[in-house]
Amino acid sequence: MDARSFEARAAGLPKLAELQARFKPPRDVNREQQQGFSRLDRLAIFVTDNVGTMGFFFIIAGWTALWLGWNVWGPRDLRFDPGPAFVLWLFISNLIQLHLMPLIMVGQNLQDRYAELRAEADLEVNQKAEAEVEAVLRHLANQDELMLEILRRIERMEGLRNA
Repeated sequence: MDARSFEARAAGLPKLAELQARFKPPRDVNREQQQGFSRLDRLAIFVTDNVGTMGFFFIIAGWTALWLGWNVWGPRDLRFDPGPAFVLWLFISNLIQLHLMPLIMVGQNLQDRYAELRAEADLEVNQKAEAEVEAVLRHLANQDELMLEILRRIERMEGLRNA
């Protein structure tokens, strides 16, 4: 096997430039996500991200304690929702729940869309990495064959010298 046949064999293997041309550069899904959201979408995500926190829980618990405490122990003439009714508090609680649930669902849908973008970007990166690894493995296999051919030639030359 001469140098030309080695070059011909190596020419059949994919080059790095060919792999880079075949695959697009990685996507910035964070930028894509931010550009695709309206102000209302951002509000829904903000609510979704913050309603499920301990801070929000403490705000609601504190507000409830203040509301109930004032209406139980506050001056009688200043109580706006005296016990045992607490009808206004129940009404406001239901309003909060009715408004938060759709907002949370909208935010979750938007976050799911972002997760899908990230999954697509990960798939593209994984496919590119797989193709690059395959090219490296092909080059290594080719080098193995070339080194074996060189070893055989050296052994033949050694055999001719010893004979």
